[in-house]
Amino acid sequence: MVRVIIVGTGSYLPERVMTNDELAQRIPKTSDEWIYSHTGIHARHLAAPDESASAMGAIAARRALEQAGVEPEELGLIIVSTATPDYAPTPLTACVLQDILHADNAAAFDMSAACCGFIYNLEIAKNFYSNPNFRKPILLVASEVMSRKVDWDDYKTCILFGDGAGAVVVKPVYDDTEEARLYPTSGVIDSVMMADGHSGKCLLLEGGCRSEDSLHHPLAHVLQMGGQQVYSFAVKAIVEVVTKLMAQNNLTYADLARIIPHQANYRIIHTAGGKLGFENDDMFYINVERVANTASASIPIALDEMNRGGQLHRGDKLIVAGFGAGLTYGGNYIIW
Repeated sequence: MVRVIIVGTGSYLPERVMTNDELAQRIPKTSDEWIYSHTGIHARHLAAPDESASAMGAIAARRALEQAGVEPEELGLIIVSTATPDYAPTPLTACVLQDILHADNAAAFDMSAACCGFIYNLEIAKNFYSNPNFRKPILLVASEVMSRKVDWDDYKTCILFGDGAGAVVVKPVYDDTEEARLYPTSGVIDSVMMADGHSGKCLLLEGGCRSEDSLHHPLAHVLQMGGQQVYSFAVKAIVEVVTKLMAQNNLTYADLARIIPHQANYRIIHTAGGKLGFENDDMFYINVERVANTASASIPIALDEMNRGGQLHRGDKLIVAGFGAGLTYGGNYIIW
């Protein structure tokens, strides 16, 4: 039997920080107090002009590989999640990243499920090891330059997003090996992946090949969002994912060390917590105040912060839960 474990984490946040006070100078309808009261966000990181999804992803990837003790040439696969690829549609950002890292033995592809991309990709990576001939480590990277996909004159959306990248390295652990004894319970245990395509247009980026009208739409390549619809969906998604993973794995809240939600908006997380029966937010890891919504990068960034901050210990039971455009939602149950 094979278990799949996370052996390294990494993240990167651009040096440039835009505070709410700075943003309010550009958008008179806002203020630090107004933005924070509506979102729980005080600041976000913005990529420099020469920073792309692959450039930020490479820094996060190198940090994860170093922690894992894995050389780039040992990788068997690189999977990248991004809604802001270097090129559209080719070359794939994963292939650009493979070249940057000199991971010459790795296959590479992009798989995007918007803000839920990391969750989907963790389950995809896990299932590669059902092939007994595939035993190499896999690098998962989520890297987003959302600042280039928002209308900076639209106070309803631009206040929400920031840029950043997160990465993890996963590898298989087989029974009756020394690694199995070192990590007796660790693994990506279970996942749920769901979608609501019927409501997909409440998070919309025009500019695809559906029609000539889409290509030349006045809002092509700028995120459009139905705020209230997305809010209701997001709260429901977190509650459903957490409830389902706990039921499928016979878990109680006492069993869990932490729940790590997609960092979209503090009010979403807080409201979902109330519906789950939490009296406060202590069960959740929350960093949205400092980094804003970094789309699919938010969960691996949070994992890396927790890991490097000494907040994760082998054997900790975690649930990660996310939601995003598509609409997609899902989660993973992980024993660290």
